[in-house]
Amino acid sequence: MLTEHDHCPLAGLDDIDWERLHHAYGSAYDIPDQLRLVCGDNEEKRKSAWLHLFNTIFHQGSRYTSSAAAVPFFARIAIAGPGHARPTALEMLTRLAIDWHDEYTLPAGIDTATWRAAAAENTPEKMAAWYQEQRDAEDDPDRRRFYEEARGFCLEGGTPDAAASTLPSYDAVRAELTALCPLLDDADPEIRVRTAYLLAWFPEEGSCTVPKLLAQLDRESHTQVAATALVAAGLVGDRSLVPHFRPYLIAPDPLVRWGAAIALARLLTTGRRPSAGDEGVVAMVIEELTQAITTPPTASGVPEAVFNDGDLGGYAARSLAPLAVHAPRPVLPLIMDALGANTAAAAEAVTAALQNALPGAEQPGTPFIDLGESTQHILRCVAARGPWGEHETPVENYLRTVGLPDTRPSLYAYVQLTAPHLPS
Repeated sequence: MLTEHDHCPLAGLDDIDWERLHHAYGSAYDIPDQLRLVCGDNEEKRKSAWLHLFNTIFHQGSRYTSSAAAVPFFARIAIAGPGHARPTALEMLTRLAIDWHDEYTLPAGIDTATWRAAAAENTPEKMAAWYQEQRDAEDDPDRRRFYEEARGFCLEGGTPDAAASTLPSYDAVRAELTALCPLLDDADPEIRVRTAYLLAWFPEEGSCTVPKLLAQLDRESHTQVAATALVAAGLVGDRSLVPHFRPYLIAPDPLVRWGAAIALARLLTTGRRPSAGDEGVVAMVIEELTQAITTPPTASGVPEAVFNDGDLGGYAARSLAPLAVHAPRPVLPLIMDALGANTAAAAEAVTAALQNALPGAEQPGTPFIDLGESTQHILRCVAARGPWGEHETPVENYLRTVGLPDTRPSLYAYVQLTAPHLPS
């Protein structure tokens, strides 16, 4: 982390041996010039330089040895660079940290423990040793050359493994968060939104960032900033935040209420299930999320810093799924309608609803009538609508886990449906 030149964003740029680092097209020798151009006065050259950076050190989501090296400069540009460069620098930091993780780690949030465990299996050192073994066992000269080049790439810090290659970039951004947190007080609401959004993806820093996000909420008047801060704190915080967030469920602005409901749904369903003492807030969250599915709020201003790729109704649907068993009326059909053609999200949501409706294995032969009414509605909806056979069949797998029929015909019979139709 470079901190001694916070007010000179590109100080130390030439101290790095960029030629020995890599990006998508080989040596990263050209990165210093591109960083200078994005801070320059020529608008066309700035646009071209940003495009070049996105396409090289963040090529289709991949990260390289030059990606982590560039992070401190983007952080300092965000803090003290030219006004035109600061928002894009924050966007670049987010992309270098998490790629598009928000599309497939919501509503639970990013799982860094699993990420780190996967990365440890294929570190550059381990991969270099593996390539050496392959080279030594290979007789074909071309194959030996390939393994030797791959080994050299790993010895320079690279690895073909996605988890291992992206983690250094993520950790480089994580190292800059302390310096970036003061941007929550920036005069520009776009900077505040982008900063809060970035903080949402670092649960290991939650003990430090949550108090700052809460302080921001206490003084924030911009609705998108407030909603983003609520969701961010909900993704990296814990259940102790529930009393603090509950008042925001009756805020005048629907986007703020949406943010509070999204945050509370995650906090109430992560780690353990809602208890009897949570009934009041659970009911309010269900009501708000149901409303957000049918009439999604709008979040204009900073489209690149909107969760779930801007589909706020879809995010509400995914967040409501674990609470479906607590709803006073069937909500799983509404959830599935909102998710539409997104079969991956639908499978995730249905599985979440089943997990909370059927948290443990049922006794073999448990009559359908002995299940709770909400659980019956969920199972009937699953029988009628699936999704069946999608994305490694999580629905079937969970039904099997809890000892219930795991094929569509057998579940139809179990839930006493005789023709494909939705439950009333």
